[in-house]
Amino acid sequence: MNRQALTPSTILALTIPPVLWAGNAVVGRLVRDAVPPMTLNLIRWVLALAILVPLGRAALRAGSGVRMNWRRYCVLGLLSVGLYNSLQYLALQTSTPINVTLVASGIPVWMLLVGRLFYGVPVKRRQVAGAILSILGVLVVMCRGDLEQLAALRLVVGDLYMILATIAWSFYSWMLMQQKDVPALRQDWAAFLLAQVAYGVLWSAALAGGEWALKDVAIVWSWQLAAALLYVAIGPAILAMRFWGAGVQRAGPSIGAFFINLTPLFTALLSSAFLGEPPHLYHVLAFAMIVGGIAVSAR
Repeated sequence: MNRQALTPSTILALTIPPVLWAGNAVVGRLVRDAVPPMTLNLIRWVLALAILVPLGRAALRAGSGVRMNWRRYCVLGLLSVGLYNSLQYLALQTSTPINVTLVASGIPVWMLLVGRLFYGVPVKRRQVAGAILSILGVLVVMCRGDLEQLAALRLVVGDLYMILATIAWSFYSWMLMQQKDVPALRQDWAAFLLAQVAYGVLWSAALAGGEWALKDVAIVWSWQLAAALLYVAIGPAILAMRFWGAGVQRAGPSIGAFFINLTPLFTALLSSAFLGEPPHLYHVLAFAMIVGGIAVSAR
């Protein structure tokens, strides 16, 4: 599993997803009373699937490898579309966007552990140092530069759901590094993503079906909800997954994981923007620490 050095294009590819995922956390929290979490995830990915079909037609052709490697795409769809996204929306029912992205900042640690235990990739001291520095940067955002506020942070059941989501995402990212796809399919980002989403929608439908069986599902339709659904289908789904896949294949999952720690920072900035509050000095400090963690780990 060879990886390339961090280039400007790779850095950009790995930075775009955290921005879009930060917006996803904020939007998911805003619409939690309008649509249940599993149903929200299903609608989101059905819309994404409809957009991807004309773009990734190559995945539907004979010889694309989608049928031959159906187990691989089935697992990829389960870990990303099915589990990670459903658990995130479920977490947002009881937790805040800041807390959810804070828990997700543990992904670098999980990524290192999964790589070591299941893929035999050794953990280097620089990676550990980078993980610590990056997580410290996240904590600066969470406490707003005041360490006493850390004592006020409380974990709820939603945060536990997010821990499970981060573990699923770690396995998903390592699986992306396995070169088991037909070369033509891997080189076509839309077809490669369509292969995952097609199976992921089936998993999402199963989870939504369980939600419908356990309680009465009611969707409160509005223009705001429609706009939110379009955003989460196009931005955090298609675009974020496309850039994440490209970035991880270039830099590797361990390096890519550190960029996820930018998500709490972007979430805080978006929350500040909605509240009309300007960025503060601690945001700059946190950004420097997170980027420093990326630089230390990538050396």
